[in-house]
Amino acid sequence: MIEVVSADRCVECGICVKVCPTNVFDAGPAGVPVIARQEDCQTCFICEAYCPADALYVSPQADVPEPVVEEELIASGTLGSWRRTIGWGPGRTKLAAVDQTPFIDRILPPRSSGRSS
Repeated sequence: MIEVVSADRCVECGICVKVCPTNVFDAGPAGVPVIARQEDCQTCFICEAYCPADALYVSPQADVPEPVVEEELIASGTLGSWRRTIGWGPGRTKLAAVDQTPFIDRILPPRSSGRSS
């Protein structure tokens, strides 16, 4: 569930307001989005993934709000961590480049070792 919009980090781009599939945010009067309908959050992490300033924190706890302290999220590197984890943003390694999940090997046909004529 969405828990934090950091006013200090927010660049007032409004992307989170636009990408939220359940309309959780309202545009705030100072340009910083406001969490207006937290109970509608589906914990999809789309807003956090798209935030170019790593100013959002979505808790993996989807059912109830989780009390968090923004300063603690910053100190622990948690604020905006989903975007970093998936590799979105300049200079970050995309998750697909480091994924070691064997699932794809089970669904793709085996590669042939020789060249086909």
